[in-house]
Amino acid sequence: MTAEILTRGEQTREQILQAAYLLFLRQGYHGTSMRQIAEGAGIALGGIYNHFPGKESIFVANLAANHPIHKILPSLSSAQGASVEELVRDAANQMTAVLEKDRDFLNLVFIELVEFDGQHFPEIIANLLPLAMEFMQRLKLAEGEVRPFPPMIILRSFIGLFFSYVFTGMLLGKQFQNQMTDHALDAFVDIYLHGILVKEG
Repeated sequence: MTAEILTRGEQTREQILQAAYLLFLRQGYHGTSMRQIAEGAGIALGGIYNHFPGKESIFVANLAANHPIHKILPSLSSAQGASVEELVRDAANQMTAVLEKDRDFLNLVFIELVEFDGQHFPEIIANLLPLAMEFMQRLKLAEGEVRPFPPMIILRSFIGLFFSYVFTGMLLGKQFQNQMTDHALDAFVDIYLHGILVKEG
């Protein structure tokens, strides 16, 4: 496998993105200046504008490249299981492993939500939607009957539940860990699949 050779312009663009990424994570969007990005990339301030029209376009390029959905959806594709329950459990384990492995990109998501009201998300998600719908089709064909909700509702609830698993773990912190079991994710999956109500009879 040969390494991809970047042109000088592509290398400079990558340096700008990497410098901006680190600054956005450390200082936030509004706390980061174009001058700081240029200094971090090792180029003159005017050189940035040969590659990006402004700071927002740099942020959007970083968001598109580092959005967690890029890492989550491939884990949906590689999930294994003959039944709906097995498939969901394996996908959930893979998704949370991805989210917990590298939490830096979650900061970009928070910046997008707080500072841009999520306006850049639809385009990013639209590009990855075919991969997500492929997982929905696999659920439909697996053993077990899925209730007739629209596929996008099922997908949204599934991805949302396991984002919440990671987020709430971060929010609650260590002080509540003694009240959690070692199988908290399994419980989340059970709640997702079966709810919290005990079935009568």
